[in-house]
Amino acid sequence: MKQIAAGLKHAAQAVAAAMMAVMFLTFVLQIFIRYSARLEWLPDYFPFLEPTRFGWTLELCLVLWLWLVFWGNAFVVRESDHVRFDILYSRVSRGTRRIFVIFFGLCIALGLAISIEPTWAKFYILRLKKTATLSSLFGDGIRMRDLYVVYMLFLTAVSARYFWIVWQAFRYGVPETAGSDDTRPGE
Repeated sequence: MKQIAAGLKHAAQAVAAAMMAVMFLTFVLQIFIRYSARLEWLPDYFPFLEPTRFGWTLELCLVLWLWLVFWGNAFVVRESDHVRFDILYSRVSRGTRRIFVIFFGLCIALGLAISIEPTWAKFYILRLKKTATLSSLFGDGIRMRDLYVVYMLFLTAVSARYFWIVWQAFRYGVPETAGSDDTRPGE
């Protein structure tokens, strides 16, 4: 089971790394096109370098950034890597920490899980809207809902993660050190 989890973790990291690489290459292409646009003779010899053909690069970078943020927080960033304000948490007993983890973990998990259906209902209208410029690159098949579906993955994954954290705290208690979610008693 641990090998499967490690494999999925590495796959999620590879997807994030690929998105960063594509975003970086697109950014470099933007810079090249921006500065080569000053060379008026260039599109005459190389028509594919016509600057008006590269409006999609900005939108692609924005979409990839959006995907990186939500994909990364859903599948790559560990719970212990998040910024925490744990002044109170670190000063209370282990039993009170367990209550904190269960209560606030349930609040987060339920809040995210409850928001899945209304969010998907709002996404319904996005199935009709096309992107501003990405259709010139990918065709008319990509709709705005396709670009924002990563938020649904985020809601589902983070909700499931917090339900798991609550279950682990309920079953085994909390780790001795604050922020150490990698080892739980009983594992």
